[in-house]
Amino acid sequence: MSRIPRIVILGAGYGGIVTAIRLQKELNYNEADVTLVNKHDYHYITTHLHMPAAGTDNPENARVNILKLIDEFKIDFVKSTVVQIRPQEKKVILEEGTLSYDYLVIGLGGEPETFGIPGLKEYAMNIRSINSVRFIREHVEYQFAKFKREPSRTDYLTFVVGGAGFTGIEFVGELADRIPDLCKEFDVDPSFVKIYNIEAAPTALPGFDPELVEYAMNVLKNKGVTFKIATAIKECTPDGVVLATGEEIKSATVIWTGGIRGNHMLDEAGFETMRGRIKVDDTLHAPGHDNVYVLGDCSIVMSPEGRPYPPTAQISMQQADVCAHNLVAQIRGSELKKFEYKPKGTVASLGRGEAIGIVGSKKIKGGTAAVMKKLIDLRYLYIIGGIPLVLKKGRF
Repeated sequence: MSRIPRIVILGAGYGGIVTAIRLQKELNYNEADVTLVNKHDYHYITTHLHMPAAGTDNPENARVNILKLIDEFKIDFVKSTVVQIRPQEKKVILEEGTLSYDYLVIGLGGEPETFGIPGLKEYAMNIRSINSVRFIREHVEYQFAKFKREPSRTDYLTFVVGGAGFTGIEFVGELADRIPDLCKEFDVDPSFVKIYNIEAAPTALPGFDPELVEYAMNVLKNKGVTFKIATAIKECTPDGVVLATGEEIKSATVIWTGGIRGNHMLDEAGFETMRGRIKVDDTLHAPGHDNVYVLGDCSIVMSPEGRPYPPTAQISMQQADVCAHNLVAQIRGSELKKFEYKPKGTVASLGRGEAIGIVGSKKIKGGTAAVMKKLIDLRYLYIIGGIPLVLKKGRF
């Protein structure tokens, strides 16, 4: 290759931003032309979004300006929306032009998986971005204001959260903490407020330790959350949800956290996908494309037991480390590294001062787990922005 190779990274989520940061450290000047494409000029911390969505934190605390994280002498940042990927032509079509690449990193993030449930796309909200959580936060407050004008409309104060996985559980914990403040602010009797968490699987937090799941549910029940486990949502309507049991819950606020699929552009590009995700090989390439890496929600990595790992921030960051290493190795003609996921533990927040988690083989809960959750957040801030970012964003 006579000119220097061009690397294009699509998406500044966990996988994309960490790949860019690693590349700027490992590549020499003029060793590669690296471009990072993202539709916003900020990176947002997805694992923090449940707090501003409920109104217990400011949305600004969940986002970081991309130009504060990258070295503009080493990484070109393009603020634009990806429209199409053309792997045969080694091109990416953006809203405002076209980028050619020699190596492509796809970290575009996923899209809500509705499982074909009628009305979910039209009538439910999702915790997926800074803009979506701002909308949810304002919508929730507005329901209290509307209830004061129409006290017969208890559906204004009925909140339905579909899905009791990580996002659903963490959100209802924060929402339950927010409700007493809103009741006080709007002079509303707290007994009018109902929070339902509905899950089709036979347990909340599927795959989590049963003892910790029981602890989590008890904490949240004490905060006023009503669980409907092993109960599917059959339909979402403008008036609420209809359950598979036939029960109808009237609600002006339905928030769907029940799953993520990959990005529709991967299907359209001709990659072989499963629910919009690409099953990557052991060096994180899309099969048949040794110049295309796929990370995060867009990728499937199989466990030794033959099951897909859930696409978490933790796995995306580990993928990014290997992806950056392999890009440098391909450019320099050295050996590629195989990706092997090493779980470092999992912690789920249950609202103010409460959490559950597994770190190594140890189960933790309550205040200890809540502190661990905060330390995990601080570690991520340190990885992407060093001590200055920790001092700016990392508040206890």
